[in-house]
Amino acid sequence: MAIPFAGGVILGADGRVSTGTYIANRTADKIVQLHDRIFCCRSGSAADTQALTDYVKHYLSQISVESGRQPTVKIAASLMRKLCYENKDNLLAGVIIGGWDPVDGGSVYNIPLGGTCIKMPFAIGGSGSTYIYGLVDSCFREDMNKEDASALVKKAVAHAMARDGSSGGTLRTAIVTEEGVEREFIPGDQLPYGPAGW
Repeated sequence: MAIPFAGGVILGADGRVSTGTYIANRTADKIVQLHDRIFCCRSGSAADTQALTDYVKHYLSQISVESGRQPTVKIAASLMRKLCYENKDNLLAGVIIGGWDPVDGGSVYNIPLGGTCIKMPFAIGGSGSTYIYGLVDSCFREDMNKEDASALVKKAVAHAMARDGSSGGTLRTAIVTEEGVEREFIPGDQLPYGPAGW
């Protein structure tokens, strides 16, 4: 999930990668850096989303070199949307693009299965998202500060991990601002909600 706040964006995701009922990885990093201040939360097929993020990274790097400027979050989302939409019959990928740029500040775009691209006040996705719509709707406010947005992301992702069998493991966040990027890793036994916190 991702939430913009005054001055940036926070993205959060669990760490579970499963193949059917088998958990292949419980500490995967589903938050991928596409450019200096642009990140992507991946859900769906790991192979598909890894290939998509590699392509978008490459294109954003080219754009940055050719234009001499940092790409915007909107450009990254548009590139991802184009790839997802034009290959929708062959992909199982839902992504959230979030980051900071000098044009729009912190912004979040949701690109669900099929390749629609929507700028959102917040975005949630993946199999665990169905369990937390009510929680996020009740707790989200426009223009949250960094601390409140961070607390909500951690709480919501932890709730999704507790309820969804395909989510779990660890929790990672990325806070993206003009000043830089702060990454945080929270082990499964230190989550704000769940078996260890009940």
